[in-house]
Amino acid sequence: MDRAICGNFYYGGKFDYLEVIVSDGKIAGIKKDAGNVPKTNYDGAILPAATDIHVHFRTPGETEKEDFGSGSLSAIYGGTTYVMDMPNNRFPITDYNAFGDKLGSIDSTSFADFSLYSMETGKNAMLLDRRSIGLKVYLGGSTNSTGTEVIEEGDIRKINEMNYPVVFHGESERCLKTHQMEEKNLRDHNLARPIDCEIEAAKYVSGLDIKTKIMAHVSSPDVTGNFLREVTPHHLLLNDEMPLGSFGKVNPPLRDSRTQKRLLDDYISGKFDILSSDHAPHTEDDKREFEFAKSGIIGVETRVPLFLALAQKKIVPLDVLYRTAIENPPSIFGIKKGKIEIGYDADFMVIDFTSMKRINDNRLHSKFPVSPFNGMDAIFPSHVIMRGNVVIDRYEDISDPMGVFIPKPQKE
Repeated sequence: MDRAICGNFYYGGKFDYLEVIVSDGKIAGIKKDAGNVPKTNYDGAILPAATDIHVHFRTPGETEKEDFGSGSLSAIYGGTTYVMDMPNNRFPITDYNAFGDKLGSIDSTSFADFSLYSMETGKNAMLLDRRSIGLKVYLGGSTNSTGTEVIEEGDIRKINEMNYPVVFHGESERCLKTHQMEEKNLRDHNLARPIDCEIEAAKYVSGLDIKTKIMAHVSSPDVTGNFLREVTPHHLLLNDEMPLGSFGKVNPPLRDSRTQKRLLDDYISGKFDILSSDHAPHTEDDKREFEFAKSGIIGVETRVPLFLALAQKKIVPLDVLYRTAIENPPSIFGIKKGKIEIGYDADFMVIDFTSMKRINDNRLHSKFPVSPFNGMDAIFPSHVIMRGNVVIDRYEDISDPMGVFIPKPQKE
């Protein structure tokens, strides 16, 4: 049965009263008056719900850190109804058997819609599951991965034939080996994985003849090239001078405050394409001793709320947040989410811009919710709607897991 969601929607770059008709989970009409259909009115501002193309929910193999249930629940609390999960599981997703096993282990546990990446090792493109939303290449070693220094020509041809977007962990393995050192603090970690390693990787990626290339988690404005650029809240808002200890340890590292502020200025100016969380949870034991601590920061729940607060403070233009966290991420991958257009999924978040609160990591929903953003201002959505169904109502989840798997769109 058709019905309408009514309120002040962010549409055409401004807020305007609309009545959006929903049918079978899709937007079927956009009107000032939807006529004689059941209507639900929402106070506040209504935006399309967000997409996070870069999460690590740890299913399967490391569910003591996180699983798809807790990770996706965190996502919807933060206004994100669609996530793309990375392939560096304990047993990396490097062929179709591993992909199928991972998809089966998630089963019906996800609160958010989701897609899965496969890992490209430089010479395994023929073995990858065609349902993969894209490919991840680790040019430098990181959690559960080793560096891939060269992608073979045959694999590049297959990547283009299948039209896979490719996300690069942009740190050169050769450069990382050169700078290895004992690490006692965030400054040491920065020096051990310097910006030069990202710049070297960027030069390699720029020269690759691949249609859609994304440089992940860019940590410096000096990392530029012939690719789309993804940035994270932690590189935009945190730096190696803050007393975060091992809970600020991440790859690429947090940089000095000057670099961080320059990066934020570039984001504010609209120079980035994607804002992702790179949500990468670990247990407290994993983070106990800095030198041996695992790299990774949680953030899928706080990504959008942090930047809604910055938009309310007039620090970040709302249109920049909309473009990088809502519209661009699904569009780049050919998924019809993130826009108020007929035929797109009816995914929305309702925002009360007067409800700014400080993040309390005891109230976050990750399994180990120690957040480096604890105490920072944020605006969480009061309601979240996914495919026409209310999943967050008055700041609380009210639904069972109803996320669906979204495979890579196939060529028509």
